[in-house]
Amino acid sequence: MRLLARLSSEDLSAAAALRLLTNLRKDYSAEQSRAALEMAQLRVKAVDKFGVDAGSLFFTRDALEQASDPLVRRYRATQIGSDLQVVDACCGIGADSLTFAAAGAGVIGIDRDAVRIAIANYNTRVLGLNAQFSVGDVTTALPPADLIFFDPARRDDKGNRIHNVEQYQPPLATIQRWEADRVVVKLSPGVDLAQLANYGGRVEFISVDGDLKEAVLWHGTGEQGTTATLLTGENTFHWQAESDGETALAEPRAWLVEPDPALLRAGVVQSVAAHVGGWLLDETIAYITTDTKPDSPWLRSWQILDWMPFNLKHLRAYLREHNVGRVTVKKRGTAVTPETLLPQLKLKGGDSRVLVLTRCKGQQIVMICAEYGQ
Repeated sequence: MRLLARLSSEDLSAAAALRLLTNLRKDYSAEQSRAALEMAQLRVKAVDKFGVDAGSLFFTRDALEQASDPLVRRYRATQIGSDLQVVDACCGIGADSLTFAAAGAGVIGIDRDAVRIAIANYNTRVLGLNAQFSVGDVTTALPPADLIFFDPARRDDKGNRIHNVEQYQPPLATIQRWEADRVVVKLSPGVDLAQLANYGGRVEFISVDGDLKEAVLWHGTGEQGTTATLLTGENTFHWQAESDGETALAEPRAWLVEPDPALLRAGVVQSVAAHVGGWLLDETIAYITTDTKPDSPWLRSWQILDWMPFNLKHLRAYLREHNVGRVTVKKRGTAVTPETLLPQLKLKGGDSRVLVLTRCKGQQIVMICAEYGQ
């Protein structure tokens, strides 16, 4: 703690690391010096997820990277409710546990990693919260609880993503061994919904300010289907799929509309298109086109200035004719990459545009849009 206090006023950048370690070695061992410097650097990184508390907490690099976004943690705690007994299975350093406890739940955290459990217990004492942590095997019976929160590892020992829920560590099937009315499971946002078909419950895809963060399986709640949730600093928005039938296809109109990624993963793009009075460009592409700009926190929109079938020679001539010298390239449903396209455009001019490469009714097209999405 004395060493960390000493480091709190130092330059912790990578460029200063060697000088810092050299000075620290005068008073501490090499192992202590390296460990303290890494912890001090982690505390700086942790501010985004733990706010002002980060400066007094302990972390490991992997556990900090795996900790949920703070808005997601707080949202999930409000959905679970207070005055409950919660078991946090695979709790790690206890990021979710601490948020549940701060919301009024009694929490028991269990993890097989003794170092992470020691950190979780320390952080709980620092924050003065009602949570207890112990080393244990969550694949066996768990303590009695109103709800179990399960956060299995979704990367292997080499850091590679695990795409099959039954290869999570522990596998998703572990929840079938527990005697609990409600189990909430944190999943990868790219989870294959077909792998969850036999579990029932509701799958929720959560984004924060347009950045897809995670999926959650609400098991044993009596809920079904898929939903999308958007969190901002001030508000929470939900979207439930509706039976609107198939949305018609159309060529680009006045606006290109891009739904929030949580809507895409929840499979409600057709519902969104119907809601805003729009059309899809292609059956397989999650772009919507509308006559007027929709007003929704779920959507980003670009004004379409022109469009054409994709042809490099024609596009290059168009951009030259319209004095376009800078472009941002967006793509969906095309093999053309910005890295390949940009040098071939040979841009000259003072204006900027957004080029959107995609498909319309099966045909490769490019839309030329105003510079800023709204």
